[in-house]
Amino acid sequence: MANVPVHEWTLLEAARRVREKEISSRELTGALLARIEALDPKVHAYITVLPEAAAADAAACDEEQAKGALRGPFHGVPIGLKDIFCTRGVRTTCGSRILRDFLPPYDACVAEKVLGAGAVLLGKHNMDEFAMGSSTETSFFGPTRNPWDVSRIPGGSSGGTAAAVAAAMCFAGVGTDTGGSIRQPASLCGVVGVKPTYGRVSRYGMIAFASSLDQGGPIARTVADAASLLGVIAGYDRRDSTSLDLPVPDYLAAVERPVEGLRVGLPKEYYEGDGLSPDVRAAVEKALNALTDQGAIVVEVSLPHTSFALSTYYLVAPAEASSNLARYDGVRYGHRAEGASGLIEMMSRTRAEGFGDEVKRRIMIGTYALSAGYYDAFYGKAQKVRTLIRDDFMKAFESADVLLTPTAPTPAFRLGEKMDDPLTMYLSDIYTIPCNLAGIPGISVPCGFSTEGLPIGAQLLSKPFREETLFTAAGAIERALPLRRVAPLEG
Repeated sequence: MANVPVHEWTLLEAARRVREKEISSRELTGALLARIEALDPKVHAYITVLPEAAAADAAACDEEQAKGALRGPFHGVPIGLKDIFCTRGVRTTCGSRILRDFLPPYDACVAEKVLGAGAVLLGKHNMDEFAMGSSTETSFFGPTRNPWDVSRIPGGSSGGTAAAVAAAMCFAGVGTDTGGSIRQPASLCGVVGVKPTYGRVSRYGMIAFASSLDQGGPIARTVADAASLLGVIAGYDRRDSTSLDLPVPDYLAAVERPVEGLRVGLPKEYYEGDGLSPDVRAAVEKALNALTDQGAIVVEVSLPHTSFALSTYYLVAPAEASSNLARYDGVRYGHRAEGASGLIEMMSRTRAEGFGDEVKRRIMIGTYALSAGYYDAFYGKAQKVRTLIRDDFMKAFESADVLLTPTAPTPAFRLGEKMDDPLTMYLSDIYTIPCNLAGIPGISVPCGFSTEGLPIGAQLLSKPFREETLFTAAGAIERALPLRRVAPLEG
């Protein structure tokens, strides 16, 4: 690692070097802040950068270490957070005009844990507005660009986090995944993204989109980094009623385990049809070969209700969004329309001015699905199909330990290419959505590049709370396919 530039170190390598006093937190943080200053005008991965606060925190880390104290496993290492996690006194916008100047009075559980582990917060990453999007183009603050090709999207909604990690503008980050919003951008940016089991990571202080689907998770450049970060943010939180009180395993230890005898299921429905790019298919086959070459066993499985997942999701998620976003009315916090003649006008104008087109579209769909006379026909029926989708997975896991699928049907598409065609945009998440509906964990691990040099990821899925199995399989793919993880982008 001696000749590797500082910004290309892994999260664990950076933490080790700070711990062993090979580099100070001041130097490490300064190097990444300089990189943000040079590169972020091209990428726009950050909504808010915190140069003064980060430098001060890094100095405090060095002073504490000089006295023999370490805050935690990431002591003094710079990390970023998706701008959906509340941070005390630091602007938290959720990519929306309606929260443009919102300063939370408390930290999200994820923020508490990351900072408690000793990390230095560099800033808040750009995202699709209220996490509604697959390209980070719906952000009120403007789109993020893919550092591998700045004419293309980084994926979404955690596109800012994935782009920042891929451009080495932070050592790792935490995003959120409602229908693929960690895994899809991780795939398109050539990094590792983990969507944990629903209930594994606290949603306290994570601004809600669809409460039964949302889940926070790590985005990092290596499987080991992602495993280490998940080990920090996972665990029970009494402030979140959906948080489950289960022990957190040693995810990092699972990364190096052998895969001999591991049963890898190939859901036939994920490989049918003409929507899957030949480049993606070929790259996922390489990932499969990487596993079988190390002793894994291939089994074919079926997920027969997969074709209903997209329509089910776009009833459940907008319905929950319609309910969750009702709180943004100009009364308690956030943007408030000026000059309104009464309460109703103020609320309606506030929401009209504060929400973008995609958010309005989903609120209207969700409100319709929940309205009198339509609830049973739409939302109620979608919940029944959701149960069938989960049952499909549970049956598949009777014969397979993990499932291997593409993460996204294509590599990154060009900015603006799908903005006027919502249905085509929604299809970007066709392989990731079923995982959220079923509440199971998933990971995207880099497995190749397209003929145009764009990253491609393979998705692994497992039983609830079997993230260790995912890290074992992903680690085996990573070892067999050593790919470049830092985009060749210069300021």
